[in-house]
Amino acid sequence: MNVLWEYGVTKVTTANLSWFHNPGVYVVLIESEDGSIAYGGERIHLANDYAKLPIEDAVSIVDENIFDLTAQYRARGLTGELCGLWNSRAIAGRGFSNLLTKLGVAMARRLEMSSLFVLCAPYTVAMCQAAGFEIEESVGSRGTFNYPKLDLVATALLIKDLENLPTADAAYKEKIYNFSANPVQLTSDTGPKGSFSFNLNLITGPEHYEHL
Repeated sequence: MNVLWEYGVTKVTTANLSWFHNPGVYVVLIESEDGSIAYGGERIHLANDYAKLPIEDAVSIVDENIFDLTAQYRARGLTGELCGLWNSRAIAGRGFSNLLTKLGVAMARRLEMSSLFVLCAPYTVAMCQAAGFEIEESVGSRGTFNYPKLDLVATALLIKDLENLPTADAAYKEKIYNFSANPVQLTSDTGPKGSFSFNLNLITGPEHYEHL
């Protein structure tokens, strides 16, 4: 909510936090070293019987074929969705959205997922494609929808092979493989304003706290 206010979006009174109680949701967070400030984040929702994936809720309004599509990938292995990506104005323009996308795919690999969905705004499609997502043309109008309003367009994308990432940009793939293989490390990434270092920790469960 505070991030929306930073960008001048003031007429927001509620937020859907139902995902907080979903046992199949994992949160990736970028925060200050002392943990007092959150700069950005995202979520991975595993497909389960607790709740529909956000992409199913969104896309089914205009195309119920999304349920058949997600069911196909559930039958092939563990699938889910990368969603809820955000960052604050304090780090805007530094490439943290790109970093979060890489981290999200790396996290999905660590969760041993076989495929991963995402629903993108037009300006993030290329970023997601660089990370290995492909436009899923079997739903909507060749993968696009008017969502969340008629004058806005969203695109459904999918990584069909998380193990090999066959369509990912080489530099993205190298980072994703490194992050997933070495989940705790002092590492770096590069954005439009240069390179930056950060402490990575993609360990989940009780082990996570042993590395803090």
